[in-house]
Amino acid sequence: MPQSESSHTFQVDLRGLVDLLSHHLYSSPRVYLRELMQNAVDAITARQSLEPGATGAITVRAGDTLTVTDTGIGLSEADVHRFLATIGRSSKRTTDGALDGAGLDAARGDFIGQFGIGLLACFVVADEITVLSRSAADPSAPAVEWRGHSDGRYTIRTLPASAVPEPGTTVRLVPRADTAEWTQPERVVSLARHYGGLLRHQVTVVEPSGETHQVNEAPPWERGHRSPLARREALTAYCRDLFDFTPLDTIELDLPAAGLRGVAYVLPTAMSPAQRAGHRVHLKGMLLTDQAPQLLPDWAFFVRCVVDTTSLRPTASREALYEDGTLSAVRDALGERIRDWLTGLAASDPSLLHRFIDTHHLAVKALARYDDELLRIVLPWLPFETTDGNVTLEEFARKHPTVLVARSVEEFRQVAPIASAAGLGVVNGGYTYDRDLVHRLPEIRPGTAVTDLDPATVTAHLDAVDPAAELRAAAFLAVARDTVGAHDCDVVLRDFQPVTAPALLLDNREARHERTRSTLAADSDGLWADILGSLRRESPRAQLVLNHLNPLVRQAITITEQELAVTAAEALYGQALLLSRRPLRASESALLNRAFINLLTHAMHHSGTAAPGSEPRKEL
Repeated sequence: MPQSESSHTFQVDLRGLVDLLSHHLYSSPRVYLRELMQNAVDAITARQSLEPGATGAITVRAGDTLTVTDTGIGLSEADVHRFLATIGRSSKRTTDGALDGAGLDAARGDFIGQFGIGLLACFVVADEITVLSRSAADPSAPAVEWRGHSDGRYTIRTLPASAVPEPGTTVRLVPRADTAEWTQPERVVSLARHYGGLLRHQVTVVEPSGETHQVNEAPPWERGHRSPLARREALTAYCRDLFDFTPLDTIELDLPAAGLRGVAYVLPTAMSPAQRAGHRVHLKGMLLTDQAPQLLPDWAFFVRCVVDTTSLRPTASREALYEDGTLSAVRDALGERIRDWLTGLAASDPSLLHRFIDTHHLAVKALARYDDELLRIVLPWLPFETTDGNVTLEEFARKHPTVLVARSVEEFRQVAPIASAAGLGVVNGGYTYDRDLVHRLPEIRPGTAVTDLDPATVTAHLDAVDPAAELRAAAFLAVARDTVGAHDCDVVLRDFQPVTAPALLLDNREARHERTRSTLAADSDGLWADILGSLRRESPRAQLVLNHLNPLVRQAITITEQELAVTAAEALYGQALLLSRRPLRASESALLNRAFINLLTHAMHHSGTAAPGSEPRKEL
């Protein structure tokens, strides 16, 4: 039996579509004015393609009724049926991308809006839209009035030419009660200036009282200035007005191939790399978004940009940039421009470079890891935490031909006082990017040796104790090794400065990992314990280095009572743990508590016994 087939056309629920636009496509009802201004700009662009030299102007009248009038190409009755009554069809293109309606042969890229849904944004604030238009492409065509309703109905009627004296279009709407705020004069002036502040055509807002506001002007980078200083001051003033901060410096951006011009402003305060700045992007003068973090590379988080472009594509909502090859190329080119500014500071303005690095050293370190030229220029200027304080690597390397790098903040804090007294040069490599950068120092400073710090290196620079003194301390050291050995730590006796440090805990990441593995294996059973056991490896144990020059240690090594010797060893180990400033494990916290309690108990039970070397207490 033959099968039948029939063709049907989709039916559009306009109310549902408007709800979709207002709640999902557009971020706010305020975009209605942007869409109206955008359509007006495109209409003027089309007319100027048809009539070069034609004047372009947009007039917005605010109040209980809002109208937007343009001197653009206008629409004939046929255009109204074809474009205003067909959702998604744009008067700026046909299916092959060429211009339609006016019969022009201009490029699609000359226009801002290209999705054919702009007029629907008006239904977000109004239930009825009236369009009065007269075509400039067909002077003999009558004026036409299109009246559309949010439920999908529309009417069209022709009018005498006197109803619309000049070619162009006027859009009129009366807001609903719940959206009336969006057409009030103050709000309209603010929105028009926000979205259209850089438009090339004159945009005027007229209040019901007759007061007028011209809301747009040429950006400072396109104006003439009497001197470079005056230009710089104008760009800085624009930043204060736009972003409400005074920049550390201004970087002009000019990419003719991408039709992009603007300014990057260097932030005067530090900013987290994770908090990317939102950049202000205008498309042919119309504001596209003031939150475009993808405009610049991630590392350039220390600048905030305002640009105007002709080549970047908007998303359907025209509130963000479309990620494509053009945007990627522009991002790379802008990153190169900012990098050139940064590398040029070393030669042109060292004092500004110092101020910049003081504020944004983390950003520079992030960039220098991947940029050899920048590394060569700025690495000697970057501050690092060292045993000589916060100094530059250039200054540090002049004093220490061999630079030792601690791989964590904890390791650096453990050895810094002792290493400094011993004349060792140690850099804290535990902060983001620091270890990688310090290891690249020999590339720009030949003759400098850089190596990771090993606890054995520090121990080797500590003075050995006189054999006779070590023999006298042998009994206490044996007790201490048994006591502290339970925490995977050895005990040695050395002479070192400063005298005020009783003990030094030398630890490294491998030893800590091995202790963690051993603890997990002991607490596990079955297959998981076997797996952890198979990962066991020989690694250096931590070392508790007792300072023989310290009075507390000298007194501790004379202790002969077993329990007191254990308590003293635990107390010295606990004090060294605290000085390392790393988080304590539960067993280590328990050890500290036990040591203090035992010392207190011993002191209370022997309150009548004089301490060695002290005067006996006299009874009153």
